[in-house]
Amino acid sequence: MSTFELSLFEPNTLLPHRAGIAGLALALSILNPEDAPICIKWTVSEEAIYINWECSDKDAIEWLIQQAYKIEDGLLVVPALNLSSQGRYTFSQGVLSTFLQHSKQKGFLEDPNKPKEGKKKFYINKSIAFSLESDKPEISQSYTLLDWCYYLDPNRIAKAFNKKGEFLPEINVKGHHLPGLVECYINGEYQESPSGFITLLFLPIACNYYLLPPRRYALVMPEVTNLLAWVQRRRQLSNRSYKDFRAPSAGEAGLRLLFEEWTSENLKPQKVDYCEVYQLGKQPWDGQQSGLKQAVYRIRASDAILAIYQSAIALFPSKVRVTDKGESWLALSKVLPWIADNLVMGKPWYNQFYEFRKANDMYERKGLIAMTEHLQNHEQILFDAVQGSFGTYLHGQIKQAEKQGRKLDYEQVTDKAIYRLQRPSTRQEFATALVGFLSQFRSKKSQGVGREIYAWIHGEEWRKARDLTILAIATYQSKKKDNITDSNDDSIELPDPETETESEFYEESL
Repeated sequence: MSTFELSLFEPNTLLPHRAGIAGLALALSILNPEDAPICIKWTVSEEAIYINWECSDKDAIEWLIQQAYKIEDGLLVVPALNLSSQGRYTFSQGVLSTFLQHSKQKGFLEDPNKPKEGKKKFYINKSIAFSLESDKPEISQSYTLLDWCYYLDPNRIAKAFNKKGEFLPEINVKGHHLPGLVECYINGEYQESPSGFITLLFLPIACNYYLLPPRRYALVMPEVTNLLAWVQRRRQLSNRSYKDFRAPSAGEAGLRLLFEEWTSENLKPQKVDYCEVYQLGKQPWDGQQSGLKQAVYRIRASDAILAIYQSAIALFPSKVRVTDKGESWLALSKVLPWIADNLVMGKPWYNQFYEFRKANDMYERKGLIAMTEHLQNHEQILFDAVQGSFGTYLHGQIKQAEKQGRKLDYEQVTDKAIYRLQRPSTRQEFATALVGFLSQFRSKKSQGVGREIYAWIHGEEWRKARDLTILAIATYQSKKKDNITDSNDDSIELPDPETETESEFYEESL
């Protein structure tokens, strides 16, 4: 007889073990011990799982795994998750591309109508279509039908037991138990205790999976502190779609999981407020495997950060696009991953806008204008001062264009102002350039705030001031919609910022 107490607060456990305990709790939530062909019993509390059996360890683990994982329609599914068709596809693709990425841990159905050509095999593929937006065509994806995998192969699981079916005292674990885990050339393979091995078998059930560009994956492990509350919440996420599977960055993937917990009212006391994100992709030293660990993000987000993220995902959503050939695809925002990565690192959401704008010619300008509402008071002072001076500068450019009988090239005028302020590479050069700009094009908004601006440009955060300065010019919009502008007014008419770039022209005379 074997008895195990799998506790979330066991001092020797790591986050993957605790997430695995949550995965096992979810799998057990739909099982009845009386239906088991073996004598096995369990109890799940808020903090731990108590489980015992009177059969061999091998028989008990095989039965648990066979109940937790199934292969249906060529997809690896977990009945306890009760996912939609889109959710089943994304879960299967996520597990096969992270935990079971190696070809030795999975096999696909061979096509009987196409015999092997030497070592080359042909497999059966299937297409599946997703409707993400009612007014847009469906997005079609294809996948290879799964035949078997590590979790459902008794011969591979058997390596954890001796000839009597009892657990080995130390069990070798590899990358299919924990992605990114590699063998130490000095100490050999990483080894786990039987209790640790059990939790890793159910770790995939607790994780969230995201496809990142270009063909990378994010594996998100939650820090669960209450098993019963988490199981209830997890089962409510059965309507996951292909949109939920796509994320523009690993940082955004982690924030998305924490945001889902944050918005659940019935989970406020027991919400998940910490997670780890494994970013998997190619590495220069290995040209064959495409799912090596590239980075690990440890994310803990406050309410203030999640509130900013909530605005960001509303302003920069993914959208279905249609090509000239009528094919649809999901376009991801360029701004959202930049903002999310800043929030994850504890930086202001606009951090490194200087570098972002230089690297991206096109982005969602309208959303950025709305995001400026999240500036703090001391940031707003510098932001308003720069926008006021830019309005004065733009007013002069408009008058000059009118005298010459031509339309104002707004793109050229904006780029010229931004270049003037982004060219400096040192604090002193930037301070000189900004003071010169504010002095040459005076504005009411810069009056009486000289001390605050001095603190910005002569402090340690001058790069942040440069980001704010360029952001202020790039997101400038008029507060006055008429064709007559006063020379002393900071607001002038600008084109409607509905387009997704700042490369805009005037459509009507000013």
